[in-house]
Amino acid sequence: MAAKKTVSEPAGNTMAADLRGRLRNTPLPYTSALMPLFEAVVNSIHAVEEAGLEMGDGSITVAIQRQAREPELEFDGTKKPGPEPLEDIVGFTITDNGIGFNRTNMLSFQTLDSQHKVNLGGRGIGRLLWLKAFDRVVVDSVFKGEGDALQRRTFEFTASRGIHNESPIQAATGHPHQTQVRLQNFNPRYRQQAGKRAQSIADHLLEHCLWYFIREGGAPKIVVVDGAERIDLDTVFAEHMHSAAVGDSLTLKAHEFDLVHVKLTTNSSSTHTIGLCADRRLVIEEKISGKIPGLYGRITHPDGDFVYSCYVSSEFLNECARPERTGFDIAEDSVEGLFDDRDLSLKEIREAVLEKTKEHLKDYLAGNLVKAKERVDDFVRDKAPRYRPILGRIAPDQLNVDPTVNDKDLDMTLHKHWYQLERELIAEGHEVMGDLDHEFSEEYQKRLDDYLAKAQELKQSDLASYVSHRRVIIDLFEKATERREDGKYAREDLLHSLIIKMRTESAELKTEPNLWLIDERLAFHDYLASDKPISSMPITASASSREPDVAVLNVFDEPLLLSEDKKLPPASLVIVEIKRPMRDDAGPGDKDDPIEQALDYLTKIRNGEVTTHSGRPIPQSDSIPGFCYILADLTPSFKHRCLAHHDMKPTADGMGFFKYKDNLKAYVEVISFDRLVKSAKERNKAFFAQLGLPSN
Repeated sequence: MAAKKTVSEPAGNTMAADLRGRLRNTPLPYTSALMPLFEAVVNSIHAVEEAGLEMGDGSITVAIQRQAREPELEFDGTKKPGPEPLEDIVGFTITDNGIGFNRTNMLSFQTLDSQHKVNLGGRGIGRLLWLKAFDRVVVDSVFKGEGDALQRRTFEFTASRGIHNESPIQAATGHPHQTQVRLQNFNPRYRQQAGKRAQSIADHLLEHCLWYFIREGGAPKIVVVDGAERIDLDTVFAEHMHSAAVGDSLTLKAHEFDLVHVKLTTNSSSTHTIGLCADRRLVIEEKISGKIPGLYGRITHPDGDFVYSCYVSSEFLNECARPERTGFDIAEDSVEGLFDDRDLSLKEIREAVLEKTKEHLKDYLAGNLVKAKERVDDFVRDKAPRYRPILGRIAPDQLNVDPTVNDKDLDMTLHKHWYQLERELIAEGHEVMGDLDHEFSEEYQKRLDDYLAKAQELKQSDLASYVSHRRVIIDLFEKATERREDGKYAREDLLHSLIIKMRTESAELKTEPNLWLIDERLAFHDYLASDKPISSMPITASASSREPDVAVLNVFDEPLLLSEDKKLPPASLVIVEIKRPMRDDAGPGDKDDPIEQALDYLTKIRNGEVTTHSGRPIPQSDSIPGFCYILADLTPSFKHRCLAHHDMKPTADGMGFFKYKDNLKAYVEVISFDRLVKSAKERNKAFFAQLGLPSN
């Protein structure tokens, strides 16, 4: 009968661990794909320290293992031209000359959550991260045994079998004193996030281990090897460092924090950051560009531009770091009543560090603050005067903009402030007006005065926006009348669209037309049709299919001065004709003479049954006064038509003609494009000057 096997029970204060269960409960985001490699390198740094070696004598090599790929072929089977694509990374081999897997370290490796390296920041979880991203780990270690004789042990480590294939400890005669950790079969989902370039991996490794490089004594010599390419992290560190790191400290709720201010060259990083560290390793990194007034883009310096990073460490962060060091168990913000005076939030830590950063960089940021203010002032003065009235109500640190920001983004930034002020004004207005029933006091009067001042500023902003719009429209119209590079002039439809959208009527307009270019009074109309057949206009009963450029009916139902019986005053009809710039083919007939064309349109409209847009009859519709405006250049043929055939009078400035047609009860005015632009500028000159806009 076979002897019955006995199973030893765990010792009284020990608890058995399930490796697969621990792995399942150990998170590793795919974005942290290189964390297992970083942990292996930090373990090697600790091994060098444990061996008692000077950092200059320590050596760590990271060899990238790649998988051979079949060459990409053309359809005919030939190899595609161009550089060879990088092969996929399938593993890493980390080799160091540290203490190795002696009896103590092997026992620690076999113990999950080991406390062996707790004084070095070790948490006994790094090897679990290996198995999250790699299928297998092979260890080959030559170390000093009893009597300092070199000994060797090898083993494999997998999720399914744990430590296995462990060889008996052997004498290591002829073998170098070194330990190799081979991380094999890189999980494809992590591999995709890790990148392929050796330089990128070296940069990220340096970033993670930067504390070891900037500390007193430095770091061991670390080299990344990728085939024939060798990248020395000392060289990368020297290239990335703009100047020596500077230590600093702060105290928050009795917790001490150590800060290291680092200036990096612009080829090493593109943004400013703060890094929160635990156990001498980077845990989380946050971008801070734009979070401090003047801090954006690169910082200009006589010795070369740089970007800034601050590394923060403390016992508090060590205690709160998650075991896998991918984050902290710290609330983002404090909740009143839930935390005592010693508990900190990430927001509090971040704000305190930013204050230290602001102080450290104040001399560098002063110039940026001046440039930012100049950028805002220039933009508001030249392109967006609507924001000028509210600039005084925006805190300077809220106008922290990059001087190189484009107009669109700057406009949106200022509009956010404008919108916020408008929201505050509405809320404040309800509060102020809600207190009207209360007795007036000095405090209430002050609140009311402040509210009215803010309201006035916002209304000035609206007016500035409208005047700025006029400035743009005038400039566009003037540009559209100029000769193009091809020697031709713009078509009528381009000029037409600047005054009013074509083929629309009042109900279809989504924006106000720019009829003020012609006459300010045209901004107030009852019905308007642009390039619509006369028969389609609801104010007429005409069957004509002719299309005036613009037909406007003004009906003043409620004039300021009324007769006692409130009789409806007559309406006015306005016709606008627009011709192509420099067109010189005017002749007889309504097709070639824009004056005859406009008068013909007016007659056809009058022949219909004219009503208001609401369908109400207009008294004396046969005598409605008409106004015809013709926009055209005064070319020789057209001037001849004005003088010889229509007996028109030139305007005082010689840039147009006018005449009243008694038989048609119509005033006709020819306006040259130059006169239109000049007149519009003159009418708006006072507004432009008040807002700092050039009038020419």
